[in-house]
Amino acid sequence: MAQSGSAAALRRTLGVGDAVVIGLGSMVGAGIFAALAPAARAAGSGLLLGLALAAVIAYCNAISSARLAALYPASGGTYVYGRERLGPFWGYLAGWSFVVGKTASCAAMALTVGAYVWPGQAHAVAVAAVVALTALNYGGVHKSAWLTRLIVAVVLAVLASVVVVCLGSGESDAGRLDIGTSGGLGGVLEAAGLLFFAFAGYARIATLGEEVRDPARTIPRAIPLALGIALVVYVCVAVAVLSVLGAGDLGRAAAPLADAVRAAGVPELVPVVRVGAAVAALGSLLALILGVSRTTLAMARDRHLPRGLSAVHPRFQVPHRAELAVGAVVAVLAATVDVRGAIGFSSFGVLAYYAVANASAWTLDAAPLKRAVPMVGLLGCLVLAFALPGTSVVTGAGVLAVGVIAYGVRARVGGGRRAARG
Repeated sequence: MAQSGSAAALRRTLGVGDAVVIGLGSMVGAGIFAALAPAARAAGSGLLLGLALAAVIAYCNAISSARLAALYPASGGTYVYGRERLGPFWGYLAGWSFVVGKTASCAAMALTVGAYVWPGQAHAVAVAAVVALTALNYGGVHKSAWLTRLIVAVVLAVLASVVVVCLGSGESDAGRLDIGTSGGLGGVLEAAGLLFFAFAGYARIATLGEEVRDPARTIPRAIPLALGIALVVYVCVAVAVLSVLGAGDLGRAAAPLADAVRAAGVPELVPVVRVGAAVAALGSLLALILGVSRTTLAMARDRHLPRGLSAVHPRFQVPHRAELAVGAVVAVLAATVDVRGAIGFSSFGVLAYYAVANASAWTLDAAPLKRAVPMVGLLGCLVLAFALPGTSVVTGAGVLAVGVIAYGVRARVGGGRRAARG
């Protein structure tokens, strides 16, 4: 039996397949059912350009994260990488960005479940979903991986049906795929920032680094593989939906995939798409809770969060207190707050998180060619972050500033206590 307490290690149970599925569960669930419409509204005919740009930045981030995760196979992801490569402050800033931003994302995904399952009681359903998935995670990450595998299979089947129905219908018109820049360069960049949110799920693989078997081999394989599969899925769905709706109608759609199958002449598939959207949001919520709780564990180990959150359950060998704390906060948000506006802030936080990851990877090798990928990733993250809507930028920067102030206060108080003891 593993030792309980903050020093206990998590159990390594996840192989390449499990890690890929967890990443896919977060990526596919977080974006494809919701991100296409606002991205099309921003970019117009440049939607596919925005998707391509988001994929390039995500690829750079994935390569940087994979190299770092193989070197530092511990829970926490970029929080650990920033701390080890750049210093404690940058690790803390990455962890703060991730925990705060992704906690808001958890609430948004829970409310998405509620909106699709029972629109009249969305908040109640959202809270029930958070409680159920927190309980599942409490029982061990391996069980979570198996549920995520089932969810991914269902979602991919629904998306495949959407693609086949749309492309096979008489309403499909290749002329609607004409790529232009009707939204301007700013619109393409904003769309890329919004669509990047849908690619960010591979971070879950890195944050679970302490629970992966043979991490030096598994993580560098799992991250690019999960990203590649998600990209193929996104391109197929985007092309299929655009071919039926066009960029204008897609940008105005409240439920773009459901609207697309209805426009394709198969309205009986709409309930299936709604169920698929709810299941996808559940998969995303499951993976998000896993990732946030592991980063909370890592920050608690370093006393940036209350030390008690670093405890590992002696039987299930999961960070049970961190999971319960994250679940409680998300449940309160899901019950009381409309967090749709927080998605933009979450995108800002995710991009800040990956900026630190790329800066950390830049220090791994002095060779210019090997530094090119993290440099492109770093610059891309900064550009996309500040291309988001102004409200998202201001809110995101403000929350990061609060984290910086808290770090400074803690450092000053800690320094004063050390001086007094000396």
